[in-house]
Amino acid sequence: MIVDCAIYRKGERETVDGDLSDALDVAREDGDAFMWIGLHEPTREEFDLVADELCLHPLAIEDAVKAHQRPKLERYGDTLFVVVKTLRYIDETSDIEVGEIMLFVGADFVITVRHGQGSPLKEVRRRLEGDHRLMGHGPSAVLYTVLDEVVDRYEAIAHEVETDIIELERAVFSPGRSMVTEDIYDLKREVLEFRGAEDPLIPVLQDIVKGRVEVAPGTLEYFRDVLDHLLRVDERVDSHSELLTNVLNAHLAQVGMQQNEDMRKISAWAAILAVPTMVTGVYGMNFTHMPELKQWWGYPAALLLILGICLGLYRWFRKSGWL
Repeated sequence: MIVDCAIYRKGERETVDGDLSDALDVAREDGDAFMWIGLHEPTREEFDLVADELCLHPLAIEDAVKAHQRPKLERYGDTLFVVVKTLRYIDETSDIEVGEIMLFVGADFVITVRHGQGSPLKEVRRRLEGDHRLMGHGPSAVLYTVLDEVVDRYEAIAHEVETDIIELERAVFSPGRSMVTEDIYDLKREVLEFRGAEDPLIPVLQDIVKGRVEVAPGTLEYFRDVLDHLLRVDERVDSHSELLTNVLNAHLAQVGMQQNEDMRKISAWAAILAVPTMVTGVYGMNFTHMPELKQWWGYPAALLLILGICLGLYRWFRKSGWL
């Protein structure tokens, strides 16, 4: 469905009334104007109404409707097609929800197609409409602001992930040594999903910054700033992934040490309990000619023997750290 549609002339918004074709003709009458159409999860029929007017490429239309594309930048004739992954952090579950924004950027129009809930287009439009100087750069300003807002959210989520990792570290090295293996794997999977969103976006911005993709004069430094922020996010995600691996290894090592300690205790007690089992087993055979069977001190002597050996083993195991 169409969420918003407006014409921007010299940075000023003009509401679109009537048919999209007429509105686009109005925008094209003035070289300083362009039309911005925002859609949210459109069906093929809804998108065709816009695509037919702007002569968009069928392959790009298919990608925009079906979604689930990796971040990329492609050129179809005079239209630039950009796919960006958006992220939303959920505090209650520490999950990262992934959405998508597709942008069709032409000389006198911009179409933004949003999928999912983590797409900041309302803030982008409000931000641009409050900055007439930036909006004056035309469709390139929309592309820059969308990318900038997405990368800013990446930075915020990277901070949240870092906080989660610190909490896991505390849990791993706490005296209680709670079982957090599943939590570590869950967070590592979220970090991998994070990487799948931000890492492919780097070559997209590099193409723009290095001049392989033409943008409006005066906006190149803006894209360079976004790339700088994205590279910083990429480094943090790399460190998060490595740190989670180290935390997992430390946790598994602690689990192994705990299991070894438990096995030592079990073995020590088994050795102690084997003494009375052995002694009583020998004297329980009830043969006629066995020493001490007919002596009055035989029974207490056997008990004292069992007790003495057991105490001796207990002290030895305690001294060696097995108990």
